[in-house]
Amino acid sequence: MGVKTYNPTSPGRRYMSGATFEELTKVAPEKSLLCTLKKKAGRSNRGVITVRHRGGGARRQLRVIDFKRDKLGVPGKVASIEYDPNRSARIALIHYLDGEKRYILSPVGLELGDTIKAGNEVEIRPGNALPLNFIPVGTLVHNVELEPGKGGQLIHSAGTSAEIVSKEDKHVLLRLPSGELRKFDNKCWATIGQIGNIDHKDIKLGKAGRKRWLGLRPSVRGSAMTPRDHPHGGGEGRAPRGMPPKTPWGKPALGHRTRGHKISDKMIVRRRK
Repeated sequence: MGVKTYNPTSPGRRYMSGATFEELTKVAPEKSLLCTLKKKAGRSNRGVITVRHRGGGARRQLRVIDFKRDKLGVPGKVASIEYDPNRSARIALIHYLDGEKRYILSPVGLELGDTIKAGNEVEIRPGNALPLNFIPVGTLVHNVELEPGKGGQLIHSAGTSAEIVSKEDKHVLLRLPSGELRKFDNKCWATIGQIGNIDHKDIKLGKAGRKRWLGLRPSVRGSAMTPRDHPHGGGEGRAPRGMPPKTPWGKPALGHRTRGHKISDKMIVRRRK
């Protein structure tokens, strides 16, 4: 994938850049793997906004991705590399030998016509999936399970990968993209390779409207609000905060630990910070 720039025909175009999409081999998605995606606009099942600054955006359909990779021992051929509007990574359409079709995340090096497979002792090559216990130390992986059999939950974004650092007893130590060192059960599955679309991080949106297409709404500074709406609000002119930074609800915003105790925290060897 490459990044293209635009002629400055307007202020929004001056610093805008976008993907070239040269790696895509098919435009229309597989209809049997599409389903309706209902927008929630940051609201919970009670209709209450739990994530702010969400809403609007382009209409899109959900591509059903195979995160479990439970098609064991059946070889599949890469039929196309496609765009997915719901994620930064590209997806690959796999035609399996038994006639089934599935989407997977497309790693670097996976090309049209390649054959992939999932199993305990498959070849170590991009796109193949196997338990961490059978993957050599130093290999880059993605789509990693947190619990055996639950399906891949970690490392789905464009250009990301985790590195297998060591193996000890029933656990495998991985270095995650954040820098965190974490132990995983050696029965957890992972897919070989780094996720493609590496240049995604270099794309500049260029204008506010493009952010709205993604379903992201504006964020207003607390200092621009009134005292009743935010602790930083009010005052004549541009007033200083006069206090440590706070959220709109008065909670500390910088340096305050917000992460609660999780049972899985015991698997963290070294935190990202």
